[in-house]
Amino acid sequence: MIRMLKRTPSNSYIRIKSGSKSLPEVPEGMWRKCNKCGAPIYTEDVRAGAYICPKCGGYFRMHAYRRIELVADEGSFEEWDRGLPLSNPLGLSGYARKVSELKEKTGLDEAVITGKAKIGGFETVIGVMDGRFIMGSMGHNVGEKITRAFERAARERLPVILFCCSGGARMQEGIVSLMQMAKTAAAVKRHSDAGLLYISVLTEPTMGGVTASFAMLGDIILAEPGAVIGFAGPRVIEQTIGQKLPEGFQTAEFLVEHGFVDAIIRREESKAMLAGLLALHQPGRPDGAESGVSERFGSRRENEPDAWERVRLSRKKGRPTGLDYIGGIFSDFVELHGDRAFGDDQAVVGGIASLHGCPVTVIAQQKGRSTKENIERNFSMPSPEGYRKALRLMKQAEKFRRPVICFVDTPGAFCGMEAEERGQGEAIARNLLELSSLKTPVLSVVIGEGGSGGALALAAGDEVWMLENAVYSVLSPEGFASIVWKDSKRADEAARIMGITARELKEMGVVEQVIPEEEPADRKDCKKLCRRLEQEICGFLERYGRMTPEELIERRYKRFRSM
Repeated sequence: MIRMLKRTPSNSYIRIKSGSKSLPEVPEGMWRKCNKCGAPIYTEDVRAGAYICPKCGGYFRMHAYRRIELVADEGSFEEWDRGLPLSNPLGLSGYARKVSELKEKTGLDEAVITGKAKIGGFETVIGVMDGRFIMGSMGHNVGEKITRAFERAARERLPVILFCCSGGARMQEGIVSLMQMAKTAAAVKRHSDAGLLYISVLTEPTMGGVTASFAMLGDIILAEPGAVIGFAGPRVIEQTIGQKLPEGFQTAEFLVEHGFVDAIIRREESKAMLAGLLALHQPGRPDGAESGVSERFGSRRENEPDAWERVRLSRKKGRPTGLDYIGGIFSDFVELHGDRAFGDDQAVVGGIASLHGCPVTVIAQQKGRSTKENIERNFSMPSPEGYRKALRLMKQAEKFRRPVICFVDTPGAFCGMEAEERGQGEAIARNLLELSSLKTPVLSVVIGEGGSGGALALAAGDEVWMLENAVYSVLSPEGFASIVWKDSKRADEAARIMGITARELKEMGVVEQVIPEEEPADRKDCKKLCRRLEQEICGFLERYGRMTPEELIERRYKRFRSM
């Protein structure tokens, strides 16, 4: 007979007899297995040790309320905006039930908790994301809570600390989830313009649309050791490029090395480090504180192509590209090259042109007109330097008071190892941030595919228009079907429920105008379509040219704030 010791919740030990007739039983939840080293760990030791394995130092993922307990002064946390009504813009069956079950299981009402607390005696707004709630994905309510937190922080003259943990945009809410990227980025910008501090803390994992928006926009960006951070997931990248990624790729340490994270923050030191940063930022803080062009799309026309047919038309070989529209609408186009940091991305073209004597900056995501050119232009999937080139041209336009016209046509931002190394998520986030307050009119026209955050980076302006057979979505129908139903062959079905056509998006208020195509647009004969666009763009410039920079920025903010 063997005598064993069993630890009790009171940290005392009791002896248990074991032999052929009886074996020791461990109460459920008393022990945990380390996901790094595999060792059995006493649960109370994990909780007392900041959810760090005492054997190997590996990090367990931390629940949101536990995180607040770890960093906030005891009893100081005041939660905000709990209980927002569910957003289900696609009307997906089962989604409401899934959310309700997660609320009961986790004790959360969404994938983020926001509120006010004190850290080391310093008052701050705090937000913590929790991966247990649909992978911490960002839908309307997550974007809304974060936006409200920044808005209230600006009113009360408080810093913001956000702990990020997310798989990205919430597929179940379609393009509405994509719009939260622009909405949160605009709120961060307003808070920043008020001269207030924002600290972003990246935890395991921080991916997709969260990386490409508020997560990478902190004045100070910190990350926990070993946290996986990126725009596209490692598996997606490996499948795309057909290569095995090197060890440590997309980790916090990798991002420090490549200049996108300021420092690693060890969990057991997090409260002291954050309090120190807040203290350093205390001095000087103030105390106290439509056109008729799209009217015919109000109802579905007889024999109108369905959503999946429009997807196919948007991708059709021979459809006009950005350069076709630039050449057909503007004169005196001079292309400008390079991002002034790394290189010149041919997936994005841009420069200066003239429209009826008015200087404008034009930028386009450019598909190739042949197989060879498509390869050279990476099938219009921009890399970080493409987005940085676009932003450089936008800022130049602002300096010289030129309007900006963008032509959007991409299946999405390039997901490759080199794109992650050069900061794909940060580049998209930076465009959204700067576009929210650019002091010159910005018009974006979706001429083909508008794919996810890769399209939004050139479409967060004053108005967005779409050609009749263009599409604009949070993800490709194939990707949506793969994530939601685990079956990419249901892409046609996904397209029909995602709300990605021009007519549907006009009805949702995501786009302002639909430009009709009497026949599906073709490069060989697009003169009539160019004339129509030319006329409408002139009208846009006349309307927005009367506005002051302050009026432009306020209207743009309200546009995304309503999403």
